Amino acid sequence: MAPEVLYRVVYGTTNPTPSQTSRLIIEPAILPHYTRRRVRYCDYPAIIPSSELGASVRGTYVRGLTSDDQFRLDLFEGSQYERIRLRLTLLDRKGNEGEEMEAETYVWAEDIGSLEAGEWDFDEFRKEKMGRWVGSDEEYEGELRPSIAGEWDALMVDSTANITMPEVDQAVEQKDPTGGRGRNSEVEGKLEAKGKSEEEVLESAV
Repeated sequence: MAPEVLYRVVYGTTNPTPSQTSRLIIEPAILPHYTRRRVRYCDYPAIIPSSELGASVRGTYVRGLTSDDQFRLDLFEGSQYERIRLRLTLLDRKGNEGEEMEAETYVWAEDIGSLEAGEWDFDEFRKEKMGRWVGSDEEYEGELRPSIAGEWDALMVDSTANITMPEVDQAVEQKDPTGGRGRNSEVEGKLEAKGKSEEEVLESAV
């Protein structure tokens, strides 16, 4: 998951405040024995187990997520994915492998017949499709900050319930390339409603 999309899901903006970005620690990581495939008619990828020699997927390992953050991510990913615990290897900024960790990541839960044979291309997604996911207003300038740049597409979280998302399923059937997860989508509305309910709780507490 690109950091802009992560911030949009968790914070409701692709341009979070310094205090918000400091709460989440985002590190590159490698998930072995998995491969990344394109989902037919969609912008986003799926990761599935692979027996091919050297198969791996590069992604983001995220620390600092709260239970509310995780709820929002589950809502966003929908029923096409299952969040499961796997072992991964952290990478340093030069791409060297380091510490092994356990983390939860979203693995494709539907029929692999809906996946294309080709590898999903992160660079193509950034150049041609990112705007559908984060908007095209002043919040999104089309480039990652240097501190978080990289080919990061799989999300691995340091933290379990599956949430059914009929809006996502319907959008996929209608060949919406975001699977109902893009800007101004029904999923976006649910995320915003979740945020408003949290603000109301805080206001009532004050």
